[in-house]
Amino acid sequence: MAQLYYRYSTMNAGKSIELIKVAYNYEERGKNVMCIVPSVDDRFGKGVITSRIGIQREGLICNENTNILEMFVREDKKNKIDCVLIDECQFLKKHHVQELVEIVDSFDVPVLVYGLKNDFKNELFEGSYYMLIYADKIEEIKTICWCGRKATMVARVVDGQIVKQGDQILVGGNELYVSLCRKHYNDGRLSGDEKMEVK
Repeated sequence: MAQLYYRYSTMNAGKSIELIKVAYNYEERGKNVMCIVPSVDDRFGKGVITSRIGIQREGLICNENTNILEMFVREDKKNKIDCVLIDECQFLKKHHVQELVEIVDSFDVPVLVYGLKNDFKNELFEGSYYMLIYADKIEEIKTICWCGRKATMVARVVDGQIVKQGDQILVGGNELYVSLCRKHYNDGRLSGDEKMEVK
């Protein structure tokens, strides 16, 4: 029986490479996958799922008005879809998550979504919130803080300083975000050097 999987982590934990690996494993066995990436994540071009180590693959684009269930039905008619994979799921809306549930429950197709859980203010994204509610399986992909502890927070860094104010969505990579443990997120330390000022 198919399930809805939510695989979350902070930045730089390998979410995108994990998605690409799962897609490869399905395709190597002659199965068809449908990969989706939200349009807001255009760091490497629209419709491109890219790992920080440079591996990438194309994906279908969804925006806030896209009906993922309709997209699935359309693609499934062309070639039977055996698995749906979604990158950057934090950018999904409530209706997207409910559409993914329908794919799992009505078509018995597994859906695996990858993304952040909390933002730089340590609040849930809309997509993350509804994935925590609806997912059958919730799994953490782990990475570490500079100190060696498990990183659980994402800090936004501007001009070398952690900032905790601003719009929730500001797409960026290593130049803008760093993964930290709770202790160093709270005290504003980006390295073993002296304590940084938090704005």
